[in-house]
Amino acid sequence: MAILLPQTYMNACGDSAGPARGSLKAPLDRVVVLYDEIDLPFGEVRVKLGGGLAGHNGLKSLRRGFGDEGFWRVRVGVGRPDSTDPEVVSAYVLGRFREPRAEVDELIGGAAGETERLVEEIGSGDDER
Repeated sequence: MAILLPQTYMNACGDSAGPARGSLKAPLDRVVVLYDEIDLPFGEVRVKLGGGLAGHNGLKSLRRGFGDEGFWRVRVGVGRPDSTDPEVVSAYVLGRFREPRAEVDELIGGAAGETERLVEEIGSGDDER
């Protein structure tokens, strides 16, 4: 097992994650990616294997780096701003949380818990969710 914290921006994370996966010879269905998801309400955490890219530039970069989108995802809901203007959305996801600290801590704890459960399941060979 290995944990990779790319030193790139999210939009270019495939540039480091792809070669790291190759170096580790990790099967794609053993890769777990955590990311913010504006299409989920704040506080919601969902796990799934594969799926679309939904315009998420970080996922697009990972797809390029891995050559496929069949990796595990821990989607961490951060909610969506009231605007679809790309500059407003960008400022929203790059800015500080507006929710109380306790709610942010709960979100982080929930995402960590789901990630731990997923890693244990993948490690035991029980990939059925």
